[in-house]
Amino acid sequence: MSDTETTTIRDVDQLQEDGSIERLTIDTIRTLSMDAVQKANSGHPGTPMALAPVGYTLWSQFLRYDPSKPDWPNRDRFVLSVGHASMLLYSLIHLAGIEEIDKDGKKTGKEAVSLEDIENFRQLGSKTPGHPEYRHTTGVETTTGPLGQGCGNSVGMAIAERWLAARYNKPGFDLFDHDVYALCGDGDMMEGVSAEAASLAGHLRLSNLCWIYDSNHISIEGATSLAFDEDVGKRFEAYGWNVIHVNDANDCDAMAQALAAFRKTDDRPTFIVVHSVIGWGSPRAGSEKAHGEALGEENVKLTKQAYGWPDDKSFYVPDGVVNHFSGCVADRGRPLREAWEQTLASYRDTWGDLAKELDLVLADKLPDGWDADIPTFDADEKGIASRDAGGKVLNAIVKNVPWLIGGSADLAPSTKTDIKSAESFEPGNYGGANFHFGVREHGMGAVVNGMALSHLRAYGSTFLVFLDYMRAPVRLSAIMEIGAVWVYTHDSIGVGEDGPTHQPIEHLATLRAIPGIDMIRPCDANETAEAWRAAVSDANYPTALILSRQALPTLDRQKYASADGLAKGAYVLADSDDPQVILIATGSEVSLAIGAYEKLKAEGIAARVVSMPSWFRYERQSDAYKESVLPKKVTARLAIEMGGEIGWDRYVGLSGRTITMSTFGASAPLAKLADKFGFTVDNVVKTAKSMLETK
Repeated sequence: MSDTETTTIRDVDQLQEDGSIERLTIDTIRTLSMDAVQKANSGHPGTPMALAPVGYTLWSQFLRYDPSKPDWPNRDRFVLSVGHASMLLYSLIHLAGIEEIDKDGKKTGKEAVSLEDIENFRQLGSKTPGHPEYRHTTGVETTTGPLGQGCGNSVGMAIAERWLAARYNKPGFDLFDHDVYALCGDGDMMEGVSAEAASLAGHLRLSNLCWIYDSNHISIEGATSLAFDEDVGKRFEAYGWNVIHVNDANDCDAMAQALAAFRKTDDRPTFIVVHSVIGWGSPRAGSEKAHGEALGEENVKLTKQAYGWPDDKSFYVPDGVVNHFSGCVADRGRPLREAWEQTLASYRDTWGDLAKELDLVLADKLPDGWDADIPTFDADEKGIASRDAGGKVLNAIVKNVPWLIGGSADLAPSTKTDIKSAESFEPGNYGGANFHFGVREHGMGAVVNGMALSHLRAYGSTFLVFLDYMRAPVRLSAIMEIGAVWVYTHDSIGVGEDGPTHQPIEHLATLRAIPGIDMIRPCDANETAEAWRAAVSDANYPTALILSRQALPTLDRQKYASADGLAKGAYVLADSDDPQVILIATGSEVSLAIGAYEKLKAEGIAARVVSMPSWFRYERQSDAYKESVLPKKVTARLAIEMGGEIGWDRYVGLSGRTITMSTFGASAPLAKLADKFGFTVDNVVKTAKSMLETK
């Protein structure tokens, strides 16, 4: 990962205070940043110092944002993809006077970021962590840390604006016309996810999107020429972006002209290349510091002198700076927000049904009866693949939740995630609900997160093995607690002839290892219906649906327990009085457990089958419920899953066993693979009986 660092320390005479309130505000952003990093003895002062003029120009002259209503739906979005430069954002939030709101959008009566918060930069419990965190600090639009993710998020936000505008804007009622700005650096440009996202944005002609690229030619290891010397502007021209160069990061007029050009561009996204110069401390200091370190007291003092700043003051905000900067932002943003609210009030009179729907969207709520059309599936020994069942359920839900939208990384025919009644989201048709992300799994993940951050119930799909290409955005969806839905099909060695490169083994454990994500692997069509119901029900955490390519028997729910037990993560599917052995399984392996249960029962052996589609949900249940499903007295427990063994020990215990995968798979028909790796009814019966024999 290559965090970039920039500082625009030039000749002392050039840096002297020119007396204007604009320059005073810019230097306040710089000195707050260097003081915060110095006190924490941790962080990156260079980029905030260099880009202070850029941030100032954007926020004071262009950003449509009301500090008193930071969740105004039509606000412009500002994404700091260079998350290591967090002090730039915290300084802007503080000086703009953004008011803090809680998770319900209610004001707390506090500043979003106070001067005290800035003094506590990177400290435990502060609102100013090392990298910005969504939900943690009001004014932060997304969690940025891994470089490139914010770039991808911004594309998702721009897509969301276009979709919302297409659905809800009506003649005379422009409810959605906001822009999305992302500040990025050399590290972002090196990460592949930004290339994937930029290519998609260019294809979609998202003219409401502007990336501001800090081109300083420096990364952690030194000059970017060590590994990166391409013409990035030319690359973005090839992507179909409008490319503008600003030769000096300190030239606010040139920056304003570039931003004005963006606002006038209506046929493509805009890429502004801002050139800045690296240089630590003051020209007088005679030394350099490593990137990502505090400047040191002496360099801080000399740099302040170069700015014409009091060198004996820390966290100094001169009189007039807050009033000036907050006034610039609020005087533009507040009237726009008030006019928007008046437009919405009139909209309700003319477009009442759409207004009610929009209220639900923005509140992350669902309409009454949203799940009424979810199908139930009759018992069928031949069955249906859970990916096929999932497609049927998805199409039933979107009839009542039209903002449940998404697509796949070029695999919709295989993942079955096409919305049958909908058109594609493409240039000229931003109202389409089917998204074509191309073979860009990583970019898809970051884009879907941006859509979810804009209140859409967004999903992205691919084969489970390709989770490897998009783990970072999946992890971030859990950190941010947003309701993205990840649909993963081809979930096991059941892929068959495609072989070990396409057969996921460790991926179930990988997902389970991420805190705060609900991974559900349903066993049949009816559990798949319940899995989609669970995924859509709660927008406060992401869900990964793990679905099969091969057909799974649809269990007879008159004979076995109802699939609504999925809501609790694990449930007793088939039982006996005083069971001697418990068979625990997920997904396609549940039918093996049922088959073994019936054989054991015929032989007079009392068994219990537990379907355990979601560890996440099971762990949230009461101890009493857990005991009712997995009683401690039954120590003969066998877990069956076509994945790695890691984690199953918590449920089978020291006396239990597993039938799992300890190697990669192989290329062969599924029946041959099942025999080779022990996923047969006979092997389950044999293993269960052997446990009882050794007791």
